[in-house]
Amino acid sequence: MGSSARAFLLALQYFTRLPLPPPMARWTGYSAELQRASLAHFPAMGWLVGAVAVVVYWLGTRFLPASAMTPWVAAVISTAATAMLTGGLHEDGLADTADGLGGSWDRDRALDIMKDPRLGSHGALALTLGLMAKTGLLALIGSVAGVGGAAAALFGAHVASRGLTLVIVATLPSIGRAARSRTLQVADGMSCAGQAVAITWTLLGLALVGIWFSPAFAVSGFLAGLAVLAWMRRLLARRLQGFTGDGLGATQQCCELGFYLGACLFARGA
Repeated sequence: MGSSARAFLLALQYFTRLPLPPPMARWTGYSAELQRASLAHFPAMGWLVGAVAVVVYWLGTRFLPASAMTPWVAAVISTAATAMLTGGLHEDGLADTADGLGGSWDRDRALDIMKDPRLGSHGALALTLGLMAKTGLLALIGSVAGVGGAAAALFGAHVASRGLTLVIVATLPSIGRAARSRTLQVADGMSCAGQAVAITWTLLGLALVGIWFSPAFAVSGFLAGLAVLAWMRRLLARRLQGFTGDGLGATQQCCELGFYLGACLFARGA
């Protein structure tokens, strides 16, 4: 239990900007093994980020003037809140991956571009379109399915996208290099116990969405996210022969968008 708690707190330190009290941070400690174990709690960070997103979205619809624009504005401020909570970690990965894969077909050159701190045209385009798609889809869900539907989509997307991203870790080799990568030290992948923990976090989150709003809604979003995951895995395997931290961030963002799209399609059918 102590080791699992330390892994959870380390995940909290890496995947969010929430500060830990110094005594708790010292108790958590650090090691490569603990860092790998912390990946099992990546979907749990989705619970936290998704909960914040839901609260901010609800506050926006509660206190903003009632208008056709209200769901869109609530989606924007909710997205801003989640980006602040995570420090834009995953959005940065999306932009860097787009720059690298769009900038060169050569694998090593693409990896060098991904580590360049400057933002290129491909990254700017991917980031802009990604944020526009995210807020637009959320606003559409809010308009069609109400606040409850948007809240269910937010929570489910943040949990499921992080759980799906770990499939990349489990099935592709890590190609991050210490000299030019901020990737977690996950070269040895995840243990069976860690995979079980991650799956549990993910399935419990989806079950909560199903109970709270609609089982079919949760399944539709998850299946769409799964389809996006398959595409991202094929892209990373073909172009990079593995994954980096940026690739994981890009996968999370794309799977999140996939969940929203699946939820939109369900809302339209319903």
